[in-house]
Amino acid sequence: MKKIGWEDVETIFNTIVGEREYLREWLPFVDETRDISYTRTFVQSIIESPINEQVYTIFFQNKFVGLVGTKDTDMGNKKTEIGYWLSEKFQRKGIMTKSCKTLTDKLFKEFNINRIQIKVADQNLKSQLVATRLGFKKEGIEREGELHKRGFVDLIVFGLLKKEWQKTINVN
Repeated sequence: MKKIGWEDVETIFNTIVGEREYLREWLPFVDETRDISYTRTFVQSIIESPINEQVYTIFFQNKFVGLVGTKDTDMGNKKTEIGYWLSEKFQRKGIMTKSCKTLTDKLFKEFNINRIQIKVADQNLKSQLVATRLGFKKEGIEREGELHKRGFVDLIVFGLLKKEWQKTINVN
């Protein structure tokens, strides 16, 4: 994992364009990403974020394969949400579980976050597995929490507290 930077804009954009059909199933922003300016604006928003959201590029065998990062961080209440996406051909290799584990550990240790949540579409079983492998607990449903091209989808809210992380730290 590497902190996102300006040098990543073209690679991220090209990956989204090349995998548009696959990624659009669970990522509403994919259909809006029509030209590189959208990706450039996203990267700029992360770099210039006053609360400094933590977003990292993921590489596997020296190839860019996805992103993992925080969103909606509330430092006053020491909580954040993790979001992520991974290229189709790199699924089922443990890459995202490892990336989320690394970020989760960093957030609890370096940023003194107390609570992390992951929201996953109720039919996105792969993402649900990432959360449960890392010890996140299903806390409830955010009904019609995200608008996709096919309509609103329910989101399962998974949460993990810092004190719980110590018990799951040995997750592979």
